Amino acid sequence: MAIKKVWVEEDCTACGLCEEICPEVFILKDIANVIEGVNYADYEDKIKEAAESCPVEVIKYSE
Repeated sequence: MAIKKVWVEEDCTACGLCEEICPEVFILKDIANVIEGVNYADYEDKIKEAAESCPVEVIKYSE
């Protein structure tokens, strides 16, 4: 199934790893944010890698 929703929960440490892995979906301001309007299915592998690599495990997605 394709990823339809991506979000970052509270407690993001702004390490920048998600933006480094998938800049098409994540942008770092004060904390990591998800870019709206992106077809997440196009970046499914990178989103999953970012979520698995997050040191505080706050990147979530749903299919």
